[in-house]
Amino acid sequence: MWRGRLFFLCLALALLSGCAPGGPVAEAGADAQLPADKLIAITFDDGPRRNTTEQLLDGLQERGASATFFLIGKQIEGNEDLVRRMQAEGHQVGSHTWNHVRLQGVSRETLQREVGRTEETLEALLGGGPYWLRPPYGAVDAADRELLQVPMIKWSIDPRDWEKLNTAQVKAAVLENAAPNQIILLHDIYDTSVDAALEIVDTLQGEGYRFVTVQELLEANGIQPEAGVLYCSGDI
Repeated sequence: MWRGRLFFLCLALALLSGCAPGGPVAEAGADAQLPADKLIAITFDDGPRRNTTEQLLDGLQERGASATFFLIGKQIEGNEDLVRRMQAEGHQVGSHTWNHVRLQGVSRETLQREVGRTEETLEALLGGGPYWLRPPYGAVDAADRELLQVPMIKWSIDPRDWEKLNTAQVKAAVLENAAPNQIILLHDIYDTSVDAALEIVDTLQGEGYRFVTVQELLEANGIQPEAGVLYCSGDI
């Protein structure tokens, strides 16, 4: 019952934060290959960091779980092999700006530099693009979204792992709010967060959840991600 309340809480937060209440919905069955029953997305910010990110990738591979990594551009140098591994093992890679700058209120030039430089680095390393953006602190305004023109991703479950730095507390905070179609926010630069993430995967997989990328989560719910739109979960 306590998990059932999460939808209404997330809906209210989404409306306040500017997250899309859905986005364009595909016709039934169109391009949706995953059942949207017990899917959940786990995401990681601020990496890559050699030891912790490598440990996390090993654990996710062992468990057959997919994740989404929003990378700080300046952290990529020296960790290119980890970023290539993310892509090769089926994870989604996105941008978290070059220097983890709060985008609200910065100049147009700073905005484009922070996002553009990371985008160029990822394109050179992995090909493809454009890469989805997670704004640092979740802070982005309508003008920024219109200028940047990429899908933007927030979250619906935030255990504040950077503050707790305690595996058991982070795990409990996530599991207390876990529900289908939610997006979990963690940081792969902390040992405690990596340990918590793998324990969370173990527990929720035992309850029948499948861990998918954010793009897979949205598309499984018939949402066609749009440039300039902010998404907080797979159903709101």
